[in-house]
Amino acid sequence: MGEESGPRRFGMLDVGDDNRMYWETRGNPAGRTVLIVHGGPGGGRSRNAHRTFDHTVFQVISFDQRGCGDSLPSAADPATDMAHNTTDHLIADMEALRVHLGVQRWLLYGGSWGSTLILAYAERYPERVDGIILIGVTMTRPSEIDWLYHGLRLLLPMEWERFRAGVPEHLRDGDLVEAYRVLMENPDAAVREQAARDWCEWEDAAIAHETQGTPGQYSARPGAAKHAFVRICTHYFARHAWLEDGQLLRNAHRLAGIPAVLIHGRLDLSAPLRTAWELAQAWPTSDLVVIEDSGHTGSPALVAVVRQAVSRFTDGDLSQPQA
Repeated sequence: MGEESGPRRFGMLDVGDDNRMYWETRGNPAGRTVLIVHGGPGGGRSRNAHRTFDHTVFQVISFDQRGCGDSLPSAADPATDMAHNTTDHLIADMEALRVHLGVQRWLLYGGSWGSTLILAYAERYPERVDGIILIGVTMTRPSEIDWLYHGLRLLLPMEWERFRAGVPEHLRDGDLVEAYRVLMENPDAAVREQAARDWCEWEDAAIAHETQGTPGQYSARPGAAKHAFVRICTHYFARHAWLEDGQLLRNAHRLAGIPAVLIHGRLDLSAPLRTAWELAQAWPTSDLVVIEDSGHTGSPALVAVVRQAVSRFTDGDLSQPQA
């Protein structure tokens, strides 16, 4: 659907605090605008997600969140100050990008951590959002973080023990996410390298069963990108993304009238289906689609449903959720 050529426009937006955010646009500048919000946090923009959208119909905008991808400074650099990298900063960056590009309203598209950020932005600026597509829904609640880095040991005991062994012995019975955050701030490059490797091996263990998706994708990141990803992940998850427990679900009423498609794999161990189901119950204009053979990293069936969801927005047939 999307073109193979490079971006039509791109640039670095000064968002303050000595941060410059990379952005790019493709497609029809007069078309319906979609903003692609990447996951992680710290995962960097997808090089392929824009192909999901017909470039003759959509203007497709991608960007790198603070500290990752081509945004500067990189969180991979231990000298980069993380104090100005929070959910509120990312929301403000998205809004600054909208203003910079002269967009009135946009469709928001993203998954995993991207869905948390999309929900936080949309609840802050509902008047700027004319639709949402979420894949692998998360809200980064304490219970979700606890499940992924502690509770999932019930299904992956050997892999979790290796993950736990990656932190100093006196911290192994405490908050492992915080322990890894501290390791990623260590001045010793070898310590940071080992922590990043151990963290990504655990993330890969949680998706190893996803033969229809892309198992092994976390450890496959190149060095600097891996370091930025793990440093930002631990920075955000140790603080539950600076969101009050249940905040996004509690404020779902602010999304009233915004049409949405929530797409979630039943086999997703990283982000169990319950989160998507709870959000759908609180959001009458959303439509939850469960993909039976998909986990967190997708499947061909999930890709087909994503394309169907995009078609609904292309055709404008979103007045009511579909059964």
